[in-house]
Amino acid sequence: MKLATLKNGSRDGRLVIVSRDLAHAVDAAGIAPTLQAALDHWSRCERALHTLADALEAGTARGAFAFDPAQAMAPLPRAHQFVDASAFLNHGDIMERAFNLTVKRPAGVPILVQRQADDFRGPCDDYPFPSEADHCDYEGEFGVIVDDIAAGSTAAVCARAIRLVVLLNDVSMRRFVVPELQMGFGFINAKPATTFAPVAVTPDELGPAWRDGRVDLDLRVLRNGELVGHPNGAEMDWGFGELLAHLAYNRDLRAGTVLGSGTVSNRRAEQVGSACLAEVRALETIAQGQPATPWLRFGERMRFEALDAQGRSVFGAIDQRFVAKEAA
Repeated sequence: MKLATLKNGSRDGRLVIVSRDLAHAVDAAGIAPTLQAALDHWSRCERALHTLADALEAGTARGAFAFDPAQAMAPLPRAHQFVDASAFLNHGDIMERAFNLTVKRPAGVPILVQRQADDFRGPCDDYPFPSEADHCDYEGEFGVIVDDIAAGSTAAVCARAIRLVVLLNDVSMRRFVVPELQMGFGFINAKPATTFAPVAVTPDELGPAWRDGRVDLDLRVLRNGELVGHPNGAEMDWGFGELLAHLAYNRDLRAGTVLGSGTVSNRRAEQVGSACLAEVRALETIAQGQPATPWLRFGERMRFEALDAQGRSVFGAIDQRFVAKEAA
């Protein structure tokens, strides 16, 4: 089942079900007005949503209409909590090699950071930022949205609470990363709003590509129409169930919590490319002594998409232009 949120002038939009080929949608307001409402009452809503999704696939859903991703908000436009991981240790290894960094990473302990959750961006909306001097970067990631999870839940219990899988661009302003890390608290200016692909999918929609709490799909990243990487999500060092168990060690997680994987990164990065510019530039530094690829500039366009074994888009595409932010 694929779910999306369409713009309707409100902060939370309206919930729709989208066909597997992303061509059609049908309003789900009779079941739940918003995705958060569906998540809050998932046990009550799930069967009705699946029934409507089946009718849409069969061509019998009343009121079906053409799906336009340009009208989509983030599937969950704002959330109670967004936590991002760094679950691909290969990414950190590349950065450490390139810049002779020494990072304290206790063995077996995943890296998580609390993030902004009140302003997720839609897949086709322009992305404004103040200055090219901020070194704007993209980060292609997979993520999950969960049901309620009780503190102390095991990884297996947490995995069963995953309701939806998403694709996201975790935009970063690299000029601020090191200074904010050195202050010892967390990211503020380094991590502005995150952009999501138009469609969130239930794990069963992924079929064999959902494996051990990981998304076994290539994440295709294009800059101005040119492919810069297609790393696969299966190389996460922790599955999403394990990451959620670490997060829920001593806290309850509420329905609608979003957890990102961190930049998708593969050990064959030299062959498959990277999902962020920081890694591209680090690999150039390792190979050539200095980076050659510039940070994002105003007017550039980024596209992120994952295709299934039949070549069909799973989440739809993030296709956004980066622009100068107008003065308030």
